[in-house]
Amino acid sequence: MVKRPNILLTGTPGVGKTTLGKELAQRTGLTYINVGDLAKEGELYDGFDEEYNCPVLDEDRVVDELEEQMAEGGVIVDYHGCDFFPERWFHIVFVLRTDNSFLYDRLENRGYVGKKLQDNIQCEIFQTIYEEAMESYKQEIVHQLPSNEPEDLERNLEQIVQWMEQWMKDNN
Repeated sequence: MVKRPNILLTGTPGVGKTTLGKELAQRTGLTYINVGDLAKEGELYDGFDEEYNCPVLDEDRVVDELEEQMAEGGVIVDYHGCDFFPERWFHIVFVLRTDNSFLYDRLENRGYVGKKLQDNIQCEIFQTIYEEAMESYKQEIVHQLPSNEPEDLERNLEQIVQWMEQWMKDNN
């Protein structure tokens, strides 16, 4: 059986994880999983956050739900947090980064306002997700990718596909 890598796409909301993940799955045949959608479908929640007006993810249940699939390999996981996934799951972690001017507009277009908008912009300014990834995984598997212009998407796809082809050669 051909082994295929598991890839984590992470970053602040609005950086383009979903766009990249879906396109990457189409090009590579890997399975794409959006953790937000998975949680919604399976109601994998643990209460409600009044301040941000959104449900709170039940991280343990998400991990249980994904465990079998991750063990098989060939999965792209898309989520804006990364510190609760088992380290062994991922062969590579890509943190998407977006300049604040672009990010602000994207989040505003999604209907983010007030504290939710400000906190997500702060999150990007302070590289919160990147640091979380660097603390949660071996540093050599964590890579930042710029995600501002449409050309960045194409470049990122090419880079990840190239990495994947090399990984498949090295591991099969």
